[in-house]
Amino acid sequence: MTEIKELKEIKTNQDELARLFQDVVAAGASMNFLYPMSYETAFRYWNNVLSEHVRLFVAFVNDEIAGTVQLHLSDKENGQHRAEIAKLMTHPNARRKGVAKALLKHSLKVAEQEGRTLLLLDTEKDGPANALYQSEGFVLYGEIPSYSQDPFGIYKDGNCYYKLLK
Repeated sequence: MTEIKELKEIKTNQDELARLFQDVVAAGASMNFLYPMSYETAFRYWNNVLSEHVRLFVAFVNDEIAGTVQLHLSDKENGQHRAEIAKLMTHPNARRKGVAKALLKHSLKVAEQEGRTLLLLDTEKDGPANALYQSEGFVLYGEIPSYSQDPFGIYKDGNCYYKLLK
C-alpha cells in the first residue's frame, strides 16, 4: 500500500531521499544531474528544496521512500493561479506499481485546495512519464529540441504540458 505524506522538514528523511535521488539518476531519469551523482550532491540538493512556495510529497511503501514529487506554487503577483509539478521521481524498484500516479494525483488535489487552476510541467519527450501525464489530462503544448541532457550527457528533447483544473 502506498502512503503519501507531505514533508515539512528534510533532516529526518534526508539520507533516504539522497539515496533515492542517486538511484533514480543512475537508472537514467533526466533530473538535471549527471551520472554518477555523488551522495554529497544528492544530500545537498534536499537542503534547498522546501520553501513557502514548494510543497514536497513523499510516497512510502512498507515504510520506505518509494518516490517524491514537488508542487511549486507560483509566487508571481499575476500568477497566483498556477503551479508547477516538479521532480516526480520513483525508485526503480517501485516503478509500474502506481507510485508515480498516486503522487501526481495527490499533488493535483493539493494544487486545487491551494486555489491553483493551471498546472505546468516538463518532461523528456520520449520518456515513460508522458503516458502518465496524458492519462491524467495534461495537454502537450510544446516540444523543445535538446532541452536537457540525460544523466549520461546525451541531449534529449523536452515536452511541455499544462492542465486546467477548473
